[in-house]
Amino acid sequence: MEEPQRARSHTVTTTTSSFAENFSTTSSSFAYDREFLRTVPGLLIVAEIVLGLLVWTLIAGTEYFRVPAFGWVMFVAVFYWVLTVFFLIIYITMTYTRIPQVPWTTVGLCFNGSAFVLYLSAAIVDASSVSPERGNHNFNSWAASSFFAFLVTICYAGNTYFSFTAWRSRTMQ
Repeated sequence: MEEPQRARSHTVTTTTSSFAENFSTTSSSFAYDREFLRTVPGLLIVAEIVLGLLVWTLIAGTEYFRVPAFGWVMFVAVFYWVLTVFFLIIYITMTYTRIPQVPWTTVGLCFNGSAFVLYLSAAIVDASSVSPERGNHNFNSWAASSFFAFLVTICYAGNTYFSFTAWRSRTMQ
């Protein structure tokens, strides 16, 4: 015995969201902000990328897994290096103008503030874990990574200041 087939509805409802409408592009080319890299925040981001790369490559090229504290330093350095490269691409391509729903000044302040705090803790952990008494050949690389970690921390502190002033001027309006 065959079961009777139910009647199926052939009505399809489609909706578009304002997010999808605003996110869609009107042209196929990306904008490129050449002047961003000449600003102080742009130069700080480039410095964060270069110095951050030095931090984690100097540690990754050693036997860092023998000192558990370097795991934290590696996590912070690689995590914020990847995100900083991501934000540089967003700023250079002006993608932030295509997604106006995102409060970019708040995002930048939270990102740079958290990067400053966590990089400061990683730099302190890095510096306190370096000692010549360990009797190994990794001392110079770890000492250099500690130095560069403090430089990256200063760069993130500078970008936190600029993000805060941008956020404050936006919230005062």
